[in-house]
Amino acid sequence: MGKYRLREIKTAQDAREFIRMAEKIYDGDPMWVRPLDNDIESVFDPAKNPLFRDGEATRWTLHDDTGKTVGRIAAFYNRELSAREPQPTGGCGFFECIDDQQAADTLFDAARDWLAARGLEAMDGSVNFGDRMQWWGVLVEGFTLPLYGMNYNPPYYGKLFEAYGFRNYFDQHTYLRRMELHVMPDALYQKAERLFANPDYRFEHVDMSDKKKVARDLMEVYNSGWATFSGVKPMEFGHALQMVETLAPIVDPEVLYFAFYKEQAIGFFVMVPDLNLLIRDFKGKFGLWQKLKLMWRLKVRKKSDRLFGLVFGVAAEFQGRGIEAGMIRRFELYVEKHPGRYNSLEIAWIGDFNPLMMRVAESYVMAQKYKRHVTYRYLFDRSKPFERAPKLGRVRNKKEQS
Repeated sequence: MGKYRLREIKTAQDAREFIRMAEKIYDGDPMWVRPLDNDIESVFDPAKNPLFRDGEATRWTLHDDTGKTVGRIAAFYNRELSAREPQPTGGCGFFECIDDQQAADTLFDAARDWLAARGLEAMDGSVNFGDRMQWWGVLVEGFTLPLYGMNYNPPYYGKLFEAYGFRNYFDQHTYLRRMELHVMPDALYQKAERLFANPDYRFEHVDMSDKKKVARDLMEVYNSGWATFSGVKPMEFGHALQMVETLAPIVDPEVLYFAFYKEQAIGFFVMVPDLNLLIRDFKGKFGLWQKLKLMWRLKVRKKSDRLFGLVFGVAAEFQGRGIEAGMIRRFELYVEKHPGRYNSLEIAWIGDFNPLMMRVAESYVMAQKYKRHVTYRYLFDRSKPFERAPKLGRVRNKKEQS
């Protein structure tokens, strides 16, 4: 037997140790915010995670020869998602480890072998068994206070992945905009003013009392804006409604914008107050007392002065008409009227395979690259050539092709 031994998570006590061991890695790190225990446990609960309907997941903790827990990892796959890749690809995530390559290799080996036994040919890490907007990527630049649900880790994690043989599949950029005003080019302000003067166009806050309408508008704009790109799956109404219902308790309607042409939704800019500024003292717990404290801090005290930009989209036929500038200008007008309410906006995450959204963040939102996460990929057949994630390319219709 080697220096380290693995323990697969089988009991409730094992699961608690899986979560608690992260405290040993981040002890004394002022930037770390312990994720809510329920958020992590729900990922591994088949009753709450729909990816279990056609997939599996397992977890391990790693222990040294004294019995001390020194690492953890999860492995998972969903057949539908894995089949979209050039080779069937699973994932490993929720990785935590001491700065020791042998320890990391033992964890990576466990995930690789488990996935290979189920027919997978590659694994991505450190990723989530769920939506990309949470727990995705290894932080390699910008070791500052993380946004809610974003991975944070010590600087040496990237070295552990790369030394094992993982390669950079794509970068995920987080953009930062301080609340300086009037930073867009004059031409964009002029476009925005022309749209404001046109009665056919409206830029409005969202009425969250009609969640089904909000979800339908969100779905229609998203599918129009992104369905023309290869590799992008259209959003279903159920997913859109679930997203709206999840956001409803925490959203600030004053900074959630939709653009309309007549009665048609043509764009959205979804921002929410960052919760990590409010839950740092919860230590992972989220019972009734913590929920009341969060609502008090969020809705009454309004203590979160950092906005988390979740998603930005414009319907395909209205792209290039200044809709993006109109929504950003509306946001600036709110900031002018409420100085000090929000001091920064962070937009996460934008993959380097998506140059269009990078351009929106840089040229319209006027944000700067602030943090970088890496999604790593490891091919089980080490002789197979490695290729980075293909860039999102627009699928031309027949008229454009002629």
